[in-house]
Amino acid sequence: MKRTNKTLWSISVIAGAALAMFSVAATAFNSGSTGTDGAFSPSENVTVQVPSSGILNYTTVNIPAGVTVTFQNNASNTPVIVLASGNVTISGTIDVSAPAPLSNDQPDAGLGGPGGFNGGTGGVWGSGARRGGNGLGPGGGGGGDTSESSGAGGGGAGYGTGGDGGRDQFPNGGVPATVGDGGAAYGSIYLQPLIGGSGGGGGAGSTSAAGTGGGGGGGAILIASSGTLTLDGAVLANGTRGSFSGGGGYKGCGGAGSGGAIRLVASQVTGSGYMTAAGGSNSGYPTCYDRQTNAGGDGGKGRIRVEGDQITLAPSGSNNPTPSLDVPGPVFVTGQPSLVISSVAGVAAPASPTGNMDVTLPATTTNPVTVVFTTSGVPVGSTINLNVKPTYAAPITATSGATTGTTASATASASVSLPTGHNVLQATVSYTLVASVGDALRNFANNERVESVTLVATFGGPTKARLRTISGKEYDVPVEALRLAAAGG
Repeated sequence: MKRTNKTLWSISVIAGAALAMFSVAATAFNSGSTGTDGAFSPSENVTVQVPSSGILNYTTVNIPAGVTVTFQNNASNTPVIVLASGNVTISGTIDVSAPAPLSNDQPDAGLGGPGGFNGGTGGVWGSGARRGGNGLGPGGGGGGDTSESSGAGGGGAGYGTGGDGGRDQFPNGGVPATVGDGGAAYGSIYLQPLIGGSGGGGGAGSTSAAGTGGGGGGGAILIASSGTLTLDGAVLANGTRGSFSGGGGYKGCGGAGSGGAIRLVASQVTGSGYMTAAGGSNSGYPTCYDRQTNAGGDGGKGRIRVEGDQITLAPSGSNNPTPSLDVPGPVFVTGQPSLVISSVAGVAAPASPTGNMDVTLPATTTNPVTVVFTTSGVPVGSTINLNVKPTYAAPITATSGATTGTTASATASASVSLPTGHNVLQATVSYTLVASVGDALRNFANNERVESVTLVATFGGPTKARLRTISGKEYDVPVEALRLAAAGG
């Protein structure tokens, strides 16, 4: 049976983070900047094109007061990585927030910031299925559904915190519609890998009007300086609200996108500025239709991290959320256990986790399709579980054969029939630990030896590792714990 216009997610899992993240830095931090982009010192508002690698290599950075720097997404929608071999001074504003909705009263999905994810589209109007589309990303909000002629609001997206569910209040005692679920929290406080916020779910359509689109997730930015990083201005990575309606048609409104990610790293981080990675809010636009409240849910907060041997930030405004603090860790983490969906139906997936990385299959593709996985640092002979979440159909599961190759690089595949439309793919792999590593993880498992680990892979990178003890208890921990334990604690 032929399927047309399939749009699929790639999923990447990266387990662990460098041990240096947990140790006091012995030498001055080096950002790794090559300096090839020279000094960056704009005198007026500017939009910088993000290069294909996502990396900007400056000597120094100086953003004067009153100047705002934004970024144009590259084709892969990677996060923004700003490296400086010298000092970084931000007296103005650096903004990777999701742009405002393109228009109100429209089904168009809101766009994510650089490295962030788009919202879901509003449901169509008329008879039949009118469910709004799910927001994109690991914490995408669910699309609102319908009941009789009413359309419910989409769910807000999650990231550092979960998103709020959508709303429905059908007038005159009618049957309520099914609201979009709020998106789940995901990711790690270490922001390794760097990933942006997720998109809100689209509102459901009604018999007389299309639902409105969900808001985009905030982008992701890393700013690393080999010298001193001074923040007297602002760094913003906010999600945006969903599109709202001025009235007409009992439709649902889109949920808001979640906040994105901000990571600052330098030997010394100082200044009186602030950072925000707030989720989009629909609270100022609660009435989706002038006779009822079918609003979308609010987005969850993003994540902020500051790393420095000396951190003397004294913000004049409120950081939202509160940053996690540590000594400088590595800018990039390599050599970690990983699980990657490398291709679908012969179409290669992008190699790195970035926002909105879709794989579109040709219209001639027929079911079932083959999904190929690549692992590194995972024992050979492991099987991989694949979960498929279609936009408009029930979830589907499949299991691969045993991986073949070497521990350093192995492959496996699974066969699955994909419904037409957008499908979100998630993969998991479990493996047993040697006793020494299981003992090293006792601190994360109530002082009990850990027997096995499950890597949970969602699109855009890992969220958590799930530890299972010898007595069968399970604990979700940051994936960085695995690298620390393997290195001897």
